[in-house]
Amino acid sequence: MKPVRVVTLWWVLLLMSRLGATRKGSPEEASFYYGTFPLGFSWGVGSSAFQTEGAWDQDGKGPSIWDAFTHSGKGKVLGDETADVACDGYYKVQEDVLLLRELHVSHYRFSLSWPRLLPTGVRADKVNERGIKFYSDFIDALLKSNITPIVTLHHWDLPQLLQVKYGGWQNVSMISYFGDYANLCFEAFGDRVKHWITFSDPRTMAEKGYETGRHAPGLQLPGTGLYMAAHHIIKAHAQAWHSYNSTWRGKQQGLVGISLNCDWGEPVDINSPKDIEAAERYLQFCLGWFANPIYAGDYPQVMKDRIGKKSAEQGLDMSRLPVFSLQEKSYIKGTSDFLGLGHFTTRYITERNYPSRHGPSYQNDRDLVELVDPNWPDLGSKWLYSVPWGFRRLLHFAQTQYGNPPIYVTENGASQILHCMQLCDEWRIQYLKGYINEMLKAIKDGANIKGYTSWSLLDKFEWEKGYSDRYGFYYVEFNNRNKPRYPKASVQYYRKIITANGFPNPREVESWYLKALETCSINNQMLAAEPLLSHMQMVTEIVVPTVCTLCVLISAVLLMLLLRSQS
Repeated sequence: MKPVRVVTLWWVLLLMSRLGATRKGSPEEASFYYGTFPLGFSWGVGSSAFQTEGAWDQDGKGPSIWDAFTHSGKGKVLGDETADVACDGYYKVQEDVLLLRELHVSHYRFSLSWPRLLPTGVRADKVNERGIKFYSDFIDALLKSNITPIVTLHHWDLPQLLQVKYGGWQNVSMISYFGDYANLCFEAFGDRVKHWITFSDPRTMAEKGYETGRHAPGLQLPGTGLYMAAHHIIKAHAQAWHSYNSTWRGKQQGLVGISLNCDWGEPVDINSPKDIEAAERYLQFCLGWFANPIYAGDYPQVMKDRIGKKSAEQGLDMSRLPVFSLQEKSYIKGTSDFLGLGHFTTRYITERNYPSRHGPSYQNDRDLVELVDPNWPDLGSKWLYSVPWGFRRLLHFAQTQYGNPPIYVTENGASQILHCMQLCDEWRIQYLKGYINEMLKAIKDGANIKGYTSWSLLDKFEWEKGYSDRYGFYYVEFNNRNKPRYPKASVQYYRKIITANGFPNPREVESWYLKALETCSINNQMLAAEPLLSHMQMVTEIVVPTVCTLCVLISAVLLMLLLRSQS
């Protein structure tokens, strides 16, 4: 019996037990569950280095593939924006730590910039001590505020020189270079960092970087590039885990995992075996692609079967999906102390066959179509809809598929609706309330969820979308050179959830919402006054010194004239 058939049975049981006879609404959402999270549950927010730090060429930092991508000026990023300054986070560490304290979070997930620590990407070339000091000081500042650092080693910003010289993740040599980089980080920060994430959302990194070309390094190698990149990423992850396990774990006592992002895939027709298998296939090509090798030693069977079959039909001697050797399978299996899970939304999935003659591509390999329900709350983004019940189902899927591993939710959040510039983000509050409550239900179901990271602390650079999408709890005024931060209503609401460790009772939870909206009205007035304040600042910084200088010059001239007249 093939694994896909076993999981199809899992699907049938899930659907029978939870969906009932109707598709209107969702039984999971029918009643809000009031209760608290387990004692010691970790609440946090997250960000990444490239999206927030700025200082792209300061203090010895080398260029990344995203620096090169955004500087190319070929319309690859909306508005041709760059992250050269971004949130100016490199120079605002203490200010941002204060924001974290204001939120009352217990952890902060951030990433290290590989080219800031190793300008060429190669440890043997040069270690940038100023980069080491920057992150060391940042980690110390977090710990001083009783905030646990959860540190990502690689969040998409590969050193550009590794891309130019070796072709980036297409090249097997990246495994050893990443291993050297990881060991440097374990050595420099591991005495204080106890939670490590090797890669953040490697599926998107591989698909958009090496298949569609919409992300750096911008390569279009359909049906091949992403599978090769992913193959090397998985092996690099395993090597870093083994290195930590054999060299550092004994003295540092930390954990190493990976963060995998996946939307939930729901069958369009729950009575159609084809749609049920398509939804299962969607999840395996998304989450299973990376999780299955780590937890079971190999790619999902459905990926091997589908890609192998299509490759043969396209006249290829070998499958476009690389193969792990028996030794590699054994080496990779079990290389995660926890599963990092990122999730934002849900899709309905239906079967669609793409003939092999259409050519190789990730989309064609999956043989499915993704749909959305027009009744789902639209948050103003083209892809992100609020569908909380899908979160619980994804958590249950991960729980049952991978042996109920410890799970840290590493990304979950909503972008700003359309392009409005107000701070009363009611839609984000509703999103948080719904998704966090479904996570609480998943824990009640038996999922071993240890912590939750809301995405994100600040509005920031959003890759190919530039600064058009805003995920932050804090609004950043990017047009002001000082990049001031303003709290949105969701700051107060999330802080209440954290303080209560859940949802105590209906009356109290409703009061959180009302209080948050009251507070944001005041903050909106502050934001509205921002142009005037910026103008006054300009007057203070430019006009006043200029006038003073002119006064001094005029006084000097008058004094000279007076002295001449007296002589």
